[in-house]
Amino acid sequence: MADVVGYTGHIQRDEVGTRALFRNLEKNFVLPLCRLYGGRIIKTMGDAFMMEFSSVVNAATCAVELQQQMPLHVNEAESLDLRGMQFRIAVNLGDIIVEDEDIHGDGVNVVARLQALADPGGVCISDAVYAQIRGKSDIPFANGGLVKLRGIDGEHQIYQWSPDRAAEQSTALTIREPIALEAARQASIAVLPFENLSADPEQEFFSDGITEDIITELSRFRDLHVKSRNSSFAFKGKHTDVTEIGAALGVKFIVEGSIRKADQRVRITVQLVDALDGGQIWAERYDRQLEDVFAVQDEVTQTIATVLPSRLRSTLSERTQRKSTTNFSAYELYLQGRWIFLTSAGTDPRAISYLEKALAIDPNYAHAQAVLANLYAYSLFSLGVWYGDPEKRARSYLNDALKNGKQDPIILTLVAETYYWLGESDRARHHIEAALRINPHDIQSRIVYGSVLNGAGQHEDGLQIMNEALVADPQMLDFTLEPKAECLFMLRGYEDCLAILLSWEDPPPHTYGQIAACYAHLGKMDKANEAADSFRKACATSSDFARYARNHARICQLPEDKENWLSGYRMAGLLNEP
Repeated sequence: MADVVGYTGHIQRDEVGTRALFRNLEKNFVLPLCRLYGGRIIKTMGDAFMMEFSSVVNAATCAVELQQQMPLHVNEAESLDLRGMQFRIAVNLGDIIVEDEDIHGDGVNVVARLQALADPGGVCISDAVYAQIRGKSDIPFANGGLVKLRGIDGEHQIYQWSPDRAAEQSTALTIREPIALEAARQASIAVLPFENLSADPEQEFFSDGITEDIITELSRFRDLHVKSRNSSFAFKGKHTDVTEIGAALGVKFIVEGSIRKADQRVRITVQLVDALDGGQIWAERYDRQLEDVFAVQDEVTQTIATVLPSRLRSTLSERTQRKSTTNFSAYELYLQGRWIFLTSAGTDPRAISYLEKALAIDPNYAHAQAVLANLYAYSLFSLGVWYGDPEKRARSYLNDALKNGKQDPIILTLVAETYYWLGESDRARHHIEAALRINPHDIQSRIVYGSVLNGAGQHEDGLQIMNEALVADPQMLDFTLEPKAECLFMLRGYEDCLAILLSWEDPPPHTYGQIAACYAHLGKMDKANEAADSFRKACATSSDFARYARNHARICQLPEDKENWLSGYRMAGLLNEP
């Protein structure tokens, strides 16, 4: 049972808004999540939901996830007062009497009493529930002691969970996939880069962008296990058999296709292939006006989700979310700007030009705002191009990105990474944990979360999360492994850090500085000097390494971690100032 805290007060202050928010929560949040865990809403009672589950583990897990995600959904309310709305939730295991579509009996009476004992924003469970989930769930329920329940004989042992109680027991968010996602391993999928068949080779940004967006949209289905862009793009331009790719990526299904753009029309061919035997499951060709690309993407993702086995539950509970613009011209400019940013590591100013043009067309384009903020923050570590006051520019886009896309885990991840680069670990952590609560199995979000924890001084936690992400998605590109290398450096594992950095085929200039710092800490000064020379040759003459070093040290929240980087650079002869 879930009940609103202080419902009468909310009704007195804003009856229309309160009832509208409650109905929205039921339709768009509580009902889909309840179904995802195999439950159903029995009835609503003004300010409360009563739900029934066939699995007590699913019931307790769903209750906690409801509370974890609730702040993201109540923040949709226009009223600032309603944005603070909280629920108390209780879970009980007991006998019930079923009559038509209603239930009652001792089991219901107990859960109603327990609900009143839950912390605001928390979950209270009975001893019967705790006995069933112990050893089957990692949710940290705390002993709530013996209590008397009104109208029910005897004393009853209860257990409590709330964000504050959980924080006392663990310093990091427990990233786990919901129980319902165990079946998703049978619906694992990779989207290979679509081939650019346009006459203009420079249109590759468009085919890459469409591929990335299909990956993003499919990732929104919680019952699908979708390989990240980095893994899929590792096979770009390689004519490898799909069965070999499936085995390498550990997926059951592969999506591949091509895009031909001419004048104001686009032809997209796409097919879904069984990675075990290479057999075609579904194929389609779309000939559309460019403005219809959004509809084509939605149709592709919905069709794939429909034909995949074990997809009934998720198609009932979640729908593909719309991108943050409906203007094709803005979308195309965004794709080009994002592509230039990714392929140039932020050193090509044209990326900013394209993204700003996209925002000139659609000023509320959240994805463009988030990428611009991310680009400017990343440029703080540039050893070549410098964009005036990049920190000020990054911050100018952050609030707008959150305002226009706060429910989008991709945007939340970009915002978190941006705050991390700006040295604001607490804000970064807030947003990346929000992203992971929406989509707990996104690989890029996990990598960013590991980085944030590492910067905050929780190096072991950060490394563990990164390693788990890399096991789930091992085909990572070089630059994606840099956060792990930095984590190993912070743990003083210089040899292991070097093993990653030295494996890169074409490292960016700052990597040579990190290599030099590792060798210096190991006392191998000949190699440190050699790496420092490589660094100087690779960098532009206008590079300001002292500025880079200060910005790099700023992401570390512990003084000893800051000094660890700076002392390494000093010993390697790259930094003269204290």
